Amino acid sequence: MSLNREQKRMLKKRGEIDDEGAPVARKRPQPNRQVQQDRTSPGQFVKEVRQELRKVVWPTRSETINYSIIVLITVTVLTAIVAGFDWVFAELVNLLFRS
Repeated sequence: MSLNREQKRMLKKRGEIDDEGAPVARKRPQPNRQVQQDRTSPGQFVKEVRQELRKVVWPTRSETINYSIIVLITVTVLTAIVAGFDWVFAELVNLLFRS
């Protein structure tokens, strides 16, 4: 494999080749082995879940009602649009095959 001057300089700077351009043998780094932690007990799990749920910013009752109304209106409108398209395409197909 031939290397140009720039590649040789870069590899030499990183310590991957020696002065003659021969590869330098390096020891591979050992993979990081994660220490397996002990499993938490069900009671500790529930305790931590409750602590996290206390941090949640819950919506007020009026916000929940407003969001629910918005979702219901959006679902109704989109359902009407899809039903309208379905009816129009059904009529077009019926016109095509009746003649």
